[in-house]
Amino acid sequence: MHGMESVSGVGPTMLADVKPPFIPEGASGMTVLVEWPPGDPGTPPHRHSGPCFGYVIEGEVRWELEGEPERVIKAGETFWEPGGEVIHYQNGNALPDAPAKYIVFMMCAPGQPMLTLVGKEELEKRAHLRAPRPTG
Repeated sequence: MHGMESVSGVGPTMLADVKPPFIPEGASGMTVLVEWPPGDPGTPPHRHSGPCFGYVIEGEVRWELEGEPERVIKAGETFWEPGGEVIHYQNGNALPDAPAKYIVFMMCAPGQPMLTLVGKEELEKRAHLRAPRPTG
């Protein structure tokens, strides 16, 4: 964190330090504020053309990436995803009675949308790559 010192003596706090597996050639950076009302399931299964990094500002977000068990990310916590072929299954509000809000920074490949929805046929073909679903 060289060069990030504060005059007041209170400096920045490192929240995440991640080395993504790739950054698309000629990528642009996009920062998005996502807000979900109580219980909103979020975006249907999708993928991003590059890596994404985020921070939950308010509430709790249900998060699930291909190959990883679903988890809940709470306000003050960070997340990241590699992008590329990895399917992002869940990013919705984990709380039924309160809103959720997060900021995400995405490295987008030129000429591609920031996210692409994944169709039913591809979901079925890649079902073996999804972590086991919670029971009960």
